[in-house]
Amino acid sequence: MRWVQKIARDLSFPAVKWNGPSQAMDDDARWAAARRPLHDDTIRAEDRLAGLLLLLYAQWPAAISRLTTAHIEKADATVRIRLGDIAVTLPGPVAELALEQVSARRSHAVLAQTDSPWLFPGGQPGRPIGAWAMGERLRKLGIRLAATRSTALFRLATELPAAILARTLGIHITVAVKWQRAAAGDWDAYATEVSRRSEIQEPT
Repeated sequence: MRWVQKIARDLSFPAVKWNGPSQAMDDDARWAAARRPLHDDTIRAEDRLAGLLLLLYAQWPAAISRLTTAHIEKADATVRIRLGDIAVTLPGPVAELALEQVSARRSHAVLAQTDSPWLFPGGQPGRPIGAWAMGERLRKLGIRLAATRSTALFRLATELPAAILARTLGIHITVAVKWQRAAAGDWDAYATEVSRRSEIQEPT
């Protein structure tokens, strides 16, 4: 029974129904919450990175826990993370945390550095940290999971068209469209502007 309970905690399933955003908080409160993982070096680097992936990129603990070192890409001075089909360029402080986690990640079961491909190794060799355990660690940082993700998605949905939002964050396009509509984003003007720029760039 204990084994079944543990497995059940780590399972995740894609959403089949979306009832709209809930528990969204003020965007200023979201940025205030981000200051701690950005600047407080008394917090473990892995927890700081995980918190920022939720706060800035609306990544749910289940998605964060399944990231591998291959999701982090470094080219010259640019560090990117691939959360979906489109790699995201990480800003300086977040990029440093990502590189630190890649080079010095440690398993909870051992004290030495691990060769595990998981960006956030779990307590069992060869396995990532569970989604439930990741969520608990973020809660201990004072991060309200649902409220934070709703707020991050609201903000991103006002800045990106649904197709790019879906490909960037690794969420389903129908979910991205619903978040865009909930955020009252009007991307008809965006599409018109892109079309106009394309026409201007075509040779005559």
